[in-house]
Amino acid sequence: MNIIKPITYCTRCLYPRIAVNLSLDDDGVCSACKTAENMNNLSDEFWEERKEDFKELIEEIKLNNDAEYDCIIPVSGGKDSYYQTHVMVKEFGLKPLLVTYHGNNYLPEGDYNRDRMRHVFDCDHLVFCPSIEVLKKLNRLCFKKMGDMNWQNHCGIFTLPIQMAVKFKIPLMIWGEISWDISGMHDIDDLVEFSARVRQEHGLRGFEWHDLIHDKEEFLTEKDMNWAKYPSDQDIVDVGVRGLYIGNFFKWDPNVHTQAMMDLYGWKPAQQPFERTYRMMSNLDDRYENGIHDLMKFIKFGYGRATDHASKDIRTGDMTRDQGIEMVRKYDHVVSSDLYYWLDYVDMKEEDFWLIADSFRDPRVWWIKDGLWWKADLWGGCSAYGPVHLSEEDQQRYIHNG
Repeated sequence: MNIIKPITYCTRCLYPRIAVNLSLDDDGVCSACKTAENMNNLSDEFWEERKEDFKELIEEIKLNNDAEYDCIIPVSGGKDSYYQTHVMVKEFGLKPLLVTYHGNNYLPEGDYNRDRMRHVFDCDHLVFCPSIEVLKKLNRLCFKKMGDMNWQNHCGIFTLPIQMAVKFKIPLMIWGEISWDISGMHDIDDLVEFSARVRQEHGLRGFEWHDLIHDKEEFLTEKDMNWAKYPSDQDIVDVGVRGLYIGNFFKWDPNVHTQAMMDLYGWKPAQQPFERTYRMMSNLDDRYENGIHDLMKFIKFGYGRATDHASKDIRTGDMTRDQGIEMVRKYDHVVSSDLYYWLDYVDMKEEDFWLIADSFRDPRVWWIKDGLWWKADLWGGCSAYGPVHLSEEDQQRYIHNG
């Protein structure tokens, strides 16, 4: 029988200790908050020097670039995509190739913003979408295998751009922010670059395309997954491909950037409120990212997108911790209506969804009492979050003895 201990939360933001790659210091402050504090204390002079460093780096790479484009920018059409492209085109005068992986999940505003990029930036834009039947198979298979129906989106975003970089012999990829405010796992002086390890361990959950073929139910083949194959080390070295994050060189504030992109280019936020978070500017390229994909994070780890967004806004001073707690109370637990859109998309019954979803709950977070799921909350105490769908045998590791 498990002894359930209360979850420890950061005393400054809203993250639980169980959050990925997170640690708490002796004062109960998480590593992401400490890193954000250090970032916020950097002077304008520091960022001016970093901008000059970036300029020198770009010039050095351009000297060895015989390609038809100066760089590749992986874009979804979101606020960050616009900011990345704005910096490279308007501030540095480069001619990029925009590359988009299309996972067939776009919201209408996301479609509008993505297609508008080639108009407002005078850029060529390559958009690739796998077979819809393959995408449906991957949605079902990856949900069952890893509790993430959006694996194909992560894989495409982190694979297609470097495939195109190798194919067109373009040695530079420009990415956006680095994960300062997610876990605090990197310092500003690390100057982290895109890597195969980041893609495979973080983006792809440790799975590769060859782990998903020849499934007995979905029957995916190697040819179905050509778009998911990472180039060989030798191919990457031959071209000299590097992936730089401009978050290493420019002060990153998504709220400020979003307003600027709206003013300059007519970028559109969501026109309808999300059900699981209060922000209107994030993940318009994927209707599930703020919805049932994020619901699965809540099911696995006990926190969701509202916790992410509020924690970021607390660190930038746009929200108090008490205000953030109210956002978490309101949004983190919600079963959003896009669940039913997805069930119809992949032809799955709701009872099958919950049976699979419950199998991914972490016993460190969740326990069963009186036929309901319970967890400790960051505002103190415990709350019930719906009925249990596991078999009697599988329930035994979750039963609370108190």
